[in-house]
Amino acid sequence: MESQVEQPELVLGWLGSLADATRLRLLRLLERQELGVAELCDILQLPQSTISRHLKVLADLGWVHGRNEGTTHFYRTILDELDPPARRLWLVAREQTDRWATVTQDQLRLQRLLQQRNDSQSFFAGAAGKWDSLRGQLYGRHFSTAACLGLLPASLIVADLGCGTGQIAADLAPYVHRVIGIDNSAAMLKSARRRLTNLSNVELRRGELTSIPIDDASCDSALIVLALTYIADPSAAIREAARILKPGGIAILPVPVVCEKTIEYPEPNPNEAYHMRAPGFDYFDKYKPYFSRVEMRTSDSLSERFQPFIYEDRSVWPTKECPLRPPMLGARHIDVVPICRA
Repeated sequence: MESQVEQPELVLGWLGSLADATRLRLLRLLERQELGVAELCDILQLPQSTISRHLKVLADLGWVHGRNEGTTHFYRTILDELDPPARRLWLVAREQTDRWATVTQDQLRLQRLLQQRNDSQSFFAGAAGKWDSLRGQLYGRHFSTAACLGLLPASLIVADLGCGTGQIAADLAPYVHRVIGIDNSAAMLKSARRRLTNLSNVELRRGELTSIPIDDASCDSALIVLALTYIADPSAAIREAARILKPGGIAILPVPVVCEKTIEYPEPNPNEAYHMRAPGFDYFDKYKPYFSRVEMRTSDSLSERFQPFIYEDRSVWPTKECPLRPPMLGARHIDVVPICRA
C-alpha cells in the first residue's frame, strides 16, 4: 500500500493548484500534447502573461515540466512522472471536468492547431527541393532584390527570418559581415546548408519567428520576406524582429499585397501554399507599434530597374482556389516594401 504524504503543505499546494479553471484546462492540454506558450495562448484564448503565471504555479508544484528549444519554452505533463497522490488527485479532477464546454472548445482548437502544424510542416518538407521555382511562380523574382535595397554597409549583421532554402542569405553574404538564417523547417534548412556550404559568414538556426533564437539588440537589419502570411500570430513575429534590432536598425518586412483591405482566413489555404491571410494595404498598420518609423517604398517610387509591379488578372477573383479574395481591376498592381526603423 502506498504511504500517505507526510507534508500537509504539499497536499494543500496540490489542491490549491487544481482549484483554478485555467490551470485545469492547461493540464488537460499538456497531458495530451507538448505545447509552447504561444500555442497555449492561441488555444485558451488568453494573454501570455496569464498563461505564464499559471504555468509557473504548475511547474513549481511538479505538475508540468518544461524544456527550451532556442528561445521557445515548451511544456508537458507526463502522468507517470507525477507523485502517486498527485496523480490520483489529477485523475479525479480530469474526470470531473470531462463535460465542461470550455474543455470541449479547447480540444477542438488543439486539434485544429495540430492539423495546421502538420499540414504546414508537410508542405514545406515536400517543397524544399523545388522551393525556389515555386516561390518564383507564386511571387515573381523581384521581392528579394527590393527587400535588400537598404542593406549596403559591409559591416552589417543581418537576420534572414524565414530563410527557407537560403536564397536571400546567399545573395547577401558576399556584401555584409554576417547573416543569421532562421527557419522552423528542418527540410528547408537542409537545402539551405547545401546552398551556403561555401559561405563561412552565414549561420543557420532552427526556430520559430514568434520566438526568434537571437539575442536582443544584436542585429543591424532583419528581413522577413513573404513569411508573415504563414504565421498565425504575425504581430508576435513583428515584435520579435524589432526586439533583435540594434538601436537605429532596420527591418524589411514585405508581404504580397493582394487586396485593398486584409482578409484573415479561417484556416490555412492549401491552394495558396498554406497562406493564413490575404494582406491588404492596411496590413502594414501592424508594424507601427513596434518601430519608431515605418516608411513605405511603393513600386512606382523606385527606379524603373527595380520596380516590383505584379502582373496578374485579379478581376477573376473570387475563385475556387481563392474564395475570399474580392476582384481587383487592372492587370498591373502596385506593391509595397515597408522599411521599419528601430
